Amino acid sequence: MSGLLLAGTLLAGEAVAAGMSPVDVEPIAVEEAAPSKRPNIVLILADDLGYTDIASYGSEISTPTLSALAQSGVSFTNYHTAANCAPARAMLLTGVDAHLAGVPNIPEMLAPEQRRHAHYQGVLGNNVVTVATLLGDAGYHTYMAGKWHLGAGPGKLPSQRGFERTVALADSGADNWEQRPYIPLYDKANWYADGEEYELPEDFYSSRFLVDKTIEFIGSNLDDEQPFFAYLPFQAVHIPVQAPQEFIDPYMGVYDSGWDVLREQRLSRAVELGIVPGGAGTVRMATTADWQVLDDERRRYEAKRMAVYAGMVEAMDFHIGRLIDYLKASGEYDNTLFIFTSDNGPEAGGPADPDGFAARRLTSSLGYNTDYDTLGLKGSYNSISPSFTSAAASPLAYYKFYAGEGGMRVPLIVAGEALPRQGVLIRAFSFVTDITPTILSFAGVTPPGDRYGGRPVEPMIGRSLAPVLLNEAEQIYAPADTVGYELAGHAALFQGDYKIVYNRSPLGDDRWQLFNILKDPGESHDLARELPQRFQRMLSAYERYAQTNKVLPVPQSYDHRKQLVLNTLYAGVREPFLILVLLMLLLSPFYVASRMKKASIHRTAR
Repeated sequence: MSGLLLAGTLLAGEAVAAGMSPVDVEPIAVEEAAPSKRPNIVLILADDLGYTDIASYGSEISTPTLSALAQSGVSFTNYHTAANCAPARAMLLTGVDAHLAGVPNIPEMLAPEQRRHAHYQGVLGNNVVTVATLLGDAGYHTYMAGKWHLGAGPGKLPSQRGFERTVALADSGADNWEQRPYIPLYDKANWYADGEEYELPEDFYSSRFLVDKTIEFIGSNLDDEQPFFAYLPFQAVHIPVQAPQEFIDPYMGVYDSGWDVLREQRLSRAVELGIVPGGAGTVRMATTADWQVLDDERRRYEAKRMAVYAGMVEAMDFHIGRLIDYLKASGEYDNTLFIFTSDNGPEAGGPADPDGFAARRLTSSLGYNTDYDTLGLKGSYNSISPSFTSAAASPLAYYKFYAGEGGMRVPLIVAGEALPRQGVLIRAFSFVTDITPTILSFAGVTPPGDRYGGRPVEPMIGRSLAPVLLNEAEQIYAPADTVGYELAGHAALFQGDYKIVYNRSPLGDDRWQLFNILKDPGESHDLARELPQRFQRMLSAYERYAQTNKVLPVPQSYDHRKQLVLNTLYAGVREPFLILVLLMLLLSPFYVASRMKKASIHRTAR
């Protein structure tokens, strides 16, 4: 590790030792941290990527670039984020709890009763400071290319939240081949460049385009020798799942054995790699269908849906590789810190039955086709069903939107040629609010307290991972420390190796449970009755978390899928039939799951 880069990281450790970590880190003389030698930082965010969707975490999908990063740094196997997009991004970029940052849920799913409160608007509040603002004020160039989804009103775009150059998608998602919306909530795909509305080029494919823009931004200022912070939030693998044909082809036939086989294969590989412990229990989700009862044509189609998904992941990896090649060619690679993660677990919103009336009517109403031959290509609308989604999260339970590990636990790789730890797995707990303090540590920037720029701000609650990355500690959180979480009524609290979790019905069971997620990441064995004192202490700690962070209860009848449809109506979409179709599509797998759960309970009672 170069002396000057090490100086920067140890300067970061000084901030950590000042009260944010249980570990002690030796401070160093400030003059050793020459600003011109501070590291570049590239923060890469996948969208809806599952825990075992990349090769170094157990996937069959070819992701050589990310595997190489894993070998040149540290992979965190117990890293957690929010189970939905915007809250995760708010915490990622500010180090502040999502409720206090103004983004307790995505605006598309907020109930009107909650939106009456100032901190429940679903857009980044003015009471928080982004890592881009802090780095920009410290002399970094700050760039962003990708999905923002933290607000598009006055003062909310990334160009007004600390990013010097931007090309940003303001919506929850959009097409990957052209400028068009993916759900009827939006009239168009809302892209902006440097704060102005932006028209995508004709040859647009999302992953290629976003890396091209990142390279363009970095290249525009290389000569001034200032370090840069590049935030690269991909659209991959958010719905619609789309990929170039050359990336789909290698996966044709790979998924012909179905989702249960894939989930087991990924579990076995994850155990071999040390990502999860051997003998880890699993839970089969009620939304997982029976592969064996499908006819050959339907199996063929489902396998193609998953092949496109895999192709989209590999395409993302390929284009990350182009960025790394560029950094190597320009001499910046050795002084760059890479952080790769996902905003949340995989999305289960794809139709369980792609031939169903609702699925076909919705996609055709949006002008898409779902034909087998062109699936995933331009003009095609693709997704994976809840069944393959469970395989993407293997061996974890639940997925996006839920507080189960499948929704919250995702890959995290922190890499750099100068890091002293290479190819190391860290099993200690870490959380999304830790990313901004970590970035600031390596940049030698002290996190703000309760004021910044002459105004009050929310202090960061995250902790720098620098001591772990520098081989000075094996964990950041002490056994007694707690981290709370809530989103749309689903809730959790982490303490040491334990987690209490509450998932609402119909998929959840509306009760708190206790798990040792280090030994049992699949959340298969509820310890609430075996460890009643711990259970009660953690419940009390959650109540304190909810009060401190101004968590509001969801209305009794709240369902995040129904609320999305209602909010779409309120947004001015006047086609009731299309809305009805959307509602049927979103609720159908959960209706089936509810029926299956009731049937299972009935069989048990007999």
